[in-house]
Amino acid sequence: MTGSGNDIDTADRAPAGASVWEHKLWTHLTTHLREEGRLLEEYSAVASETESAALTYLVHLLIEDEIRHHRIFTELAASLKLEVEMSRESPLVPYMDFAKAGGSALREATDHLIERERHDARALELLQRELNDVKDTTLWSLLVDLMQRDTQKHLAILRFAQDHAGRDS
Repeated sequence: MTGSGNDIDTADRAPAGASVWEHKLWTHLTTHLREEGRLLEEYSAVASETESAALTYLVHLLIEDEIRHHRIFTELAASLKLEVEMSRESPLVPYMDFAKAGGSALREATDHLIERERHDARALELLQRELNDVKDTTLWSLLVDLMQRDTQKHLAILRFAQDHAGRDS
């Protein structure tokens, strides 16, 4: 691991001084990192070997997600290592410091963003209905469905921030 706390080699040992729970978590994270790496290779092989433009397109969407997942698992493992080893470096996955945003400012910002996401959800729902006639002949309906799921994920993230911000400001 380099000094940035960002580069986790899945062969790295568990952090020095890790508790049983921390060691188990480390093992889970690094095992998942190895599996994600193999999965990325498999997706890449499918994308490069198929003659289907549609399958290649969809597999590339999956690869984008898997790359993000790989990055998040790397950040989780690096943050765990920094925490266990009591490093002075800031973890890549920050502590929940929503209070620094100010309760009322955070509430105002997230309320606005939640309303925007809800508006987006309604627009996507209408678009999905418009695509009903082509749902079996194009990828369009699937892509709108994926965006609808992303919108639900965005709403969950914003609600999480609100729920953990504290209401004292």
